[in-house]
Amino acid sequence: MTEKAEKLSKLTAHLKVLIELERKAEIEAMRLEMKRLSGREREKVGRAVLDLNGKIAGEELGYFLVRYGRDREIKTEISVGDLVVISKRDPLKSDLVGTVVEKGKRFLTVALETAPEWALKGIRIDLYANDITFKRWLENLNNLRESGEKALEFYLGLREPEESEPVEFQPFDRSLNASQREAIARALGSPDFFLVHGPFGTGKTRTLVELIKQEVERGHRVLATAESNVAVDNIVERLAGSGINVVRVGHPSRVSKALRETTLAYLITQHELYGELRELRVIGENLKEKRDTYTKPAPKYRRGLSDSEILRLASKGIGTRGVPVRLIREMAEWIKLNEQVGRTFEDAKKLEDRIAREILREADVILTTNSSAGLEVVDYLSYDVAIIDEATQATIPSVLIPINRAKRFVLAGDHKQLPPTILSEKAKELSKTLFEGLIERYPNKSEMLTIQYRMNEKLMEFPSREFYDGRIKAHESVRKVTLADLGVNEPNFGNFWNEALNPKNVLVFIDTSKRKDRFERQRRGSDSRENPLEAKVVAGAVERLLEMGVRPEWIGVITPYDDQRDLISSMVGEKVEVRTVDGYQGREKEVVILSFVRSNWRMELGFLNDLRRLNVSLTRARRKLIAVGDSSTLSSHPTYSRFIEFANSKGKMIRVERLENVQ
Repeated sequence: MTEKAEKLSKLTAHLKVLIELERKAEIEAMRLEMKRLSGREREKVGRAVLDLNGKIAGEELGYFLVRYGRDREIKTEISVGDLVVISKRDPLKSDLVGTVVEKGKRFLTVALETAPEWALKGIRIDLYANDITFKRWLENLNNLRESGEKALEFYLGLREPEESEPVEFQPFDRSLNASQREAIARALGSPDFFLVHGPFGTGKTRTLVELIKQEVERGHRVLATAESNVAVDNIVERLAGSGINVVRVGHPSRVSKALRETTLAYLITQHELYGELRELRVIGENLKEKRDTYTKPAPKYRRGLSDSEILRLASKGIGTRGVPVRLIREMAEWIKLNEQVGRTFEDAKKLEDRIAREILREADVILTTNSSAGLEVVDYLSYDVAIIDEATQATIPSVLIPINRAKRFVLAGDHKQLPPTILSEKAKELSKTLFEGLIERYPNKSEMLTIQYRMNEKLMEFPSREFYDGRIKAHESVRKVTLADLGVNEPNFGNFWNEALNPKNVLVFIDTSKRKDRFERQRRGSDSRENPLEAKVVAGAVERLLEMGVRPEWIGVITPYDDQRDLISSMVGEKVEVRTVDGYQGREKEVVILSFVRSNWRMELGFLNDLRRLNVSLTRARRKLIAVGDSSTLSSHPTYSRFIEFANSKGKMIRVERLENVQ
């Protein structure tokens, strides 16, 4: 074995160990919670729904749609696309798993492969850990081809990439800016790989859509992927109606409803051979029903007899070993019909594969998540290029799936924002992404998008300076945007609120450092933190903004800590969206209220020390950011100290005094 092969083998073996550790951590976390919390407690934290009755609401694309409902409102974190387990009482004893396809105030609709009678009355639904993803990661690592190996060789510095020579092109989208055009030109001229570095609001998806169109124009077949279904759908949406033949592969329930007609599952139902396929399935179901009218040869009935022995005895019309001839005949019929059921469904599967392959052969672009790029039907074709969005939120085993299937690849993302979330402490290395490794080693193989279209320039200035060498500029259309443009009037609340909520004050820091009640606290048995004073300030701001006519959907509340999110949620109810920073990546709101939480004598910042979390926090707001925190604790870190100085000089610094009412 050469030294190169040895290093490669060592890395893949190490990745497999990390995957296994993370898989176990995720399953264990889910199982522990199911064991530790009662059904009611799990429902309280949003990961279970109890007291449901179901009815079959229809069939779609080979799945039963079961609508589970109850009289009282369902408040849950379970959402469309999530994998759930259906059970009577104990989810750990059930293997009925489905996908949520619809969510209403008092119901959830779940797509199931089978809908047994027991699963329709008095059941609970629990959020489930998805094991399939880990299996696909491992399977892909075990079957690395030249493309996948080359990507890892670049990552390890065992192979030098070729130059990216810009290619001239006529843009379909005339409004692309210079940095977007340069990124596309260089990506088109990269014989191996290219990195599109897209900071907040810089039109990364728009750039990728143009790149996809240019690749198709050159007669190339494109595999376009992302880590999440939402990001894949964003690309599909922008390509729809462009004259390009796109096929969206993936579970239909995880695809946004508006894009159903681009899905492989839908296109199969429109194929000329679909009638034949449906007929085979109906025959299979009828045979199954007929088979189930006979006695199944369970061990207690067959008394050690093999299938062939049962069939032989039935043909002779005799019983044996205390098994009467009537039972022998019953079991023989079940066996014969079961063979027919198997053959019929196998024929249906072969026909479905044939139809799917015909549809995909005609496609210019196949779009799916990184994980689903591992499906056999996707792997059937060869691809000229893999274009991967959200590459900085995907682990190396994840991005290797699409990379392994294409001759070259383009990764898009921002390594200055949050990496993939890894539960296992021992597998933390998985959060180092391929994008990050490649851009550090080969900065010349990347292009940064530098014009942002999201936020007021005052909100942009600090993160641009601190994380992107000051290279990001605000586009003319957003440079001066404020809440006043949306018709929000000046406040009239007296106290410090008038200044804090004035639409013209775009960046506001509410400083709690002068208050005796400013300190964070920790709940018993929790690793998280909460800060009651900051929660009160946030709730007070939300209430007053709504009074001023700011729409609830314009407001986002974010905080780094789960417990603080829960505390704020309990105060503001469902009026506005309250999430952790990690749950807000890739999203934006007109107004963001940010609670930093940390306030202590030890000057400890905990995981606020990961500055990527600060970057994400500061770049979600379009027109107004209200940050709430203890400047004395936060200033113990030089970056936070610079942010507070910036807020003081370029924004509004508001010090909440000892006796002021913050609610």
